[in-house]
Amino acid sequence: MESTTALIQDFSRHLREGRRRSQHTVRAYVTTAERFCAFLMEHIGGAVGAAEIKALKQADIRSYLAFRRADGLTNNSAARELSALRAFLKHVGGDANDSGAQIPKIKGPKVTRGVPRPASPDDILAMANDIATNASEDWIGARDWAVLLLLYGSGLRISEALDLTADALPLSDVLRVTGKRDKTRIVPLLPQVRKAIEHYIDLCPHVMEPDQPIFRGKRGGPLAPNLIRRVVQNAREKLGISDKTTPHALRHSFATHLLAGGADLRSLQELLGHASLSSTQVYTAVDAAHLLDVYHNAHPRAR
Repeated sequence: MESTTALIQDFSRHLREGRRRSQHTVRAYVTTAERFCAFLMEHIGGAVGAAEIKALKQADIRSYLAFRRADGLTNNSAARELSALRAFLKHVGGDANDSGAQIPKIKGPKVTRGVPRPASPDDILAMANDIATNASEDWIGARDWAVLLLLYGSGLRISEALDLTADALPLSDVLRVTGKRDKTRIVPLLPQVRKAIEHYIDLCPHVMEPDQPIFRGKRGGPLAPNLIRRVVQNAREKLGISDKTTPHALRHSFATHLLAGGADLRSLQELLGHASLSSTQVYTAVDAAHLLDVYHNAHPRAR
């Protein structure tokens, strides 16, 4: 019998190499698979292998979800758990019409999808300027300024920005970005953003070698995302800016401001690297919320 450990290791490899999922997705899905198998050992009172998983019924899946609900799982977390569980069962036993594990036909919980709130350009620039001004060294200040402008000016995820390598040099007016599932896309590079990155490169004490990241930590290694998140948190607390103004919120702001300026959803989908248009459509709600804010704050009859 294939061991539980072997099943989970094979599932992890399938997600990484076969499905090309991000490391965050792989970690979350594998954690769910491990937790599910641990539950099954107690639930069926014995070892868990492929045969035991293929023999599971809908009632067994419901028992697990009830067990997780008892831990205080929210609707959003329960929906993610169910998605990971479906992926694991399908990998172990094939599709539902095969002789493999039964893929849950359980309807997922209703998920409340929050509307991202864009930060104002003034707040973004004030925060970036404060971070750059108060950095321990000039090149570090230039680095952080360039990263934040890149997130807002090109709509990159923080991981995409920090994964950029010196192969992209010299810079032009566009940038090739590798996003989720190793999908590449072309994004615009505004002159101000390009100038900021080039200024950082001029000051950076570390050699820009091919295949090495452009943005470096103090000792020359890859720049950690948590470092950028931490300096953003410190700056916004000092300036009294909303705690929702995170590095990822700069990407939301990029999208919202483009949409307000007349960009169509399909173009925005390409710029953001969304696999599905439905992921981009949330920004129509953002724009509507922004217009309502303007209306309520400015229209004399709105109060």
